[in-house]
Amino acid sequence: MPSFRMTTTFVVLAGMILGGSKAQQLIPTFYGNTCPNLTTIVGGVLQQAVQSDIRIGATLIRAHFHDCMVDDATPNQMIDVDIVDDIKTALENACPGLVSCADILALGSLIGVSLQSHLLLTINFSVLQRKFRDVGLDDSTDLVALSGAHTFGRAQCQTFSRRIGTDPTLDPMFSDVLAQICPQGGNGNALANLDSSTADDFDNNYYTNLQNNRGLLQTDQSLFSTTNASTVAIVNRFAGSQRDFFDAFVQSMINMGNISPLTGSNGEIRTNCRRIN
Repeated sequence: MPSFRMTTTFVVLAGMILGGSKAQQLIPTFYGNTCPNLTTIVGGVLQQAVQSDIRIGATLIRAHFHDCMVDDATPNQMIDVDIVDDIKTALENACPGLVSCADILALGSLIGVSLQSHLLLTINFSVLQRKFRDVGLDDSTDLVALSGAHTFGRAQCQTFSRRIGTDPTLDPMFSDVLAQICPQGGNGNALANLDSSTADDFDNNYYTNLQNNRGLLQTDQSLFSTTNASTVAIVNRFAGSQRDFFDAFVQSMINMGNISPLTGSNGEIRTNCRRIN
């Protein structure tokens, strides 16, 4: 899937994702005059979509992450971008040639979370941290906060099945549950909830899962199970305070959205988000 990252203009919009007075102060007005009904239009499309697929919010957040962090999609991240097409069509009808595809992902992520509706494959923890440093993000707080997007959504068996029955950082009882979902020789595309506690809620149970060795992906569990890692204390803090997680997630989304945005004459406002004009 090609990158959407062609001109982004209100990366700080992520600041209003979870509400609060601090976040509200970060709401930009870039499209205030040119496309004043932007939020209403995008919200309307998503409100309809979420009725048939509660994972839309999770899908958009991960697409936004890959757009900012990876500039492309991994094999397990080949999302159905029909929702992006639907939003783009609605915006082109109302505000032709104005709203970028990158901004659609940023705003779609915002609204997807507010509606309550995989990031990286298994890699070494130190490599995971380096990937964050390489793009100017903090390899502790930003890493742990953004990983919290796995509080909802699903992952394919092929991305974690090698852990079943072999990984000492995986709770044995949870491993048995996963073995039922992903039996040896079974369908590698079968899905399991990233958060086995509250699969479709945006909350801090993702972190309590890590404390109980119930992180689905090895990259998730490594945040808590890596000896002497700076991320362990942050996992514990977020597990103990949902507000701390929400506040950190807001800031980290802003930080991520500010990774080399294309503005002005750089990039383009695509007519079709799947291809360059």
